[in-house]
Amino acid sequence: MKIDLNCDLGESFGAYTIGKDEEMMNYVTSVNIACGFHAGDPLVMKETVSNALKNQVKMGAHPGLPDIQGFGRRMMQISPEETYALIQYQIGALYAFTKAQGGKLSHVKPHGALYNMAAKDFTMAKAIAEAVYDLDPTLTLFGLSQSELTRAGEEVGLHVAHEVFADRAYQSDGSLTPRSLPNAVLHDGDEVEKQVLRMVEKQEVISIDGKTVPIQADTICLHGDNEAALSLAKRLFEKLR
Repeated sequence: MKIDLNCDLGESFGAYTIGKDEEMMNYVTSVNIACGFHAGDPLVMKETVSNALKNQVKMGAHPGLPDIQGFGRRMMQISPEETYALIQYQIGALYAFTKAQGGKLSHVKPHGALYNMAAKDFTMAKAIAEAVYDLDPTLTLFGLSQSELTRAGEEVGLHVAHEVFADRAYQSDGSLTPRSLPNAVLHDGDEVEKQVLRMVEKQEVISIDGKTVPIQADTICLHGDNEAALSLAKRLFEKLR
């Protein structure tokens, strides 16, 4: 692959199935596995690790806010101390399943509202970065390209991957368009492919209002809960390898 293609997986829980995890693993190089706070449960975590090992894709922890009902996409006010603890707690849970099956975690990527808040709030971002570093300084921290989260990761000494999104519209400041706004999620294959190739080849993205925004693309995310995720993953896999 020319660039890492990652996907958020392991988001099913209990009687609820979200995404096509097994099929998606054929077309990505990294997976971010939900750790039980915003989605996922112990059995799903165990099975997702097993599938990732079988498909030889890199595994990362995908810690989120404790908000199953809101899928971790609702803002919460939490202190740096709480942020630090919830990050380590969730990484530790996934670490247990990877170690038990002979695997190894490669990275950490915060989920949803936690990710978006940390992209702009350096205090929260640093609490996340320190939690990762103190647990395992060899882990890579995924963060929104050129955000406060990537800056915090670099400051504490972590290897950082600047992340861009295949299926999300961008604002002119480089942030993601909130899901509450129209056209925040991209579903059309041609549109997604065009955006991804521009990000990889030109290191830029066109914002929702038509502005050219410089970015750094180390890894590309495709959301597993997007109904077009599987077809988009197949298409991008062919284009990027």
